[in-house]
Amino acid sequence: MIQFHDPIRQANYIQQSLSQDKKPIGIFLSAGCPMAIKVEAHGNDILIPGIEGLTKIVYDKLTSSEKKDDLEKVLEHFKTDGRNEPNIEDILSHIRSLRKVAGKEGVRGLTATELDQLDNDICNTIVDLVNKELPGNDTPYHKVATWIGAIQRAQPIEIFTTNYDLLMEQALEEYRVPYFDGFVGSYRTFFDTYAIEEDVLPSRWARLWKLHGSINWYQNGGVVSRSRVKVDTEQCHVIHPSHLKYDESRRMPYLAMIDRLRAFLKKPSSVLITCGYSFRDVHINANFLEGLQGNSNAILFALVYGGLDQYPNAIKLANNIANFNLLAEDEAIIGTKRASWIEKDNSHLSSQQIAVDWVDKPESVDDPNKQARFKLGDFVRFGDLLEDLIGDDKSLEVETNGK
Repeated sequence: MIQFHDPIRQANYIQQSLSQDKKPIGIFLSAGCPMAIKVEAHGNDILIPGIEGLTKIVYDKLTSSEKKDDLEKVLEHFKTDGRNEPNIEDILSHIRSLRKVAGKEGVRGLTATELDQLDNDICNTIVDLVNKELPGNDTPYHKVATWIGAIQRAQPIEIFTTNYDLLMEQALEEYRVPYFDGFVGSYRTFFDTYAIEEDVLPSRWARLWKLHGSINWYQNGGVVSRSRVKVDTEQCHVIHPSHLKYDESRRMPYLAMIDRLRAFLKKPSSVLITCGYSFRDVHINANFLEGLQGNSNAILFALVYGGLDQYPNAIKLANNIANFNLLAEDEAIIGTKRASWIEKDNSHLSSQQIAVDWVDKPESVDDPNKQARFKLGDFVRFGDLLEDLIGDDKSLEVETNGK
């Protein structure tokens, strides 16, 4: 029976993995990442809210508009079906499922036109909320970009994200790190599945796979394109996958993106690190399960923010997959074994100031031992770790774009 896990050892494993120049390395960024970035000008607000925050804002806006009755009908469907407190992605999926079967008579009290308008209004509200820019040029996103560009690699870094925002793109471009996101062209870009599957670009080009779409992806007839100039709220946005949804042309990017995640997990000795992901997406979780069980040489480090008990879906995965390491602030599941982080007295504290804090044990003021708190689930700390990896050697840094 394991009593404790050692956070210093896990932090060192992660550092060693990220320092490799020949292994396949993937970074999976999700909604918790932009939440870690504070906007001082607005009272230390988060840059972009998480799914709960987005859901509340969309609810508030639509319930004060002419779409109030339509939204209430959709919410009533969830109550009738015994599904309480749906988030905005659940609602989008439901609307699109209804739209697929809605004919002239509509479905469940809503016409096809009402469903389309509700979908568009929700998407446009989301676009307004997440269409933000990074404050300054020293954010964790910039540190990810600098780390990618600082090392010559035999295999490209692959970035997977469920976020719709353009923050990773901004950081990569400001630090002149080339990347490929599945689109080609400059006047009117188009999605090229052949280029994705062949993947013959130089290894110094990062790969950016947006699993839930992006605020600058549009549906133009039967073609999905991507704007590099501006985000247009008048066009049909391709954000959030509903796996039962609408036409095949709009599904194509999502299927290609999830295929890249499957392909990455099949690579020998692949290392995937998640940050800001709460493991609520059943479809993505299923791909983690399949990929890790099918490739025992792959490993996933799941860095989660706060206490372990907040992540029941991740706990279920980690309990059944030996190469899934779930690392929370207070506990970890490593090799399917759950335990708290180690305790030490002041004379034996290990140094890893970026990844680990040592705190007093709350239950006993007389206990001389300090309790470890693993902090890499905070995207800011993870960015600091990447910055520490390349050190102070300015010759390694990527030239910034006039900054």
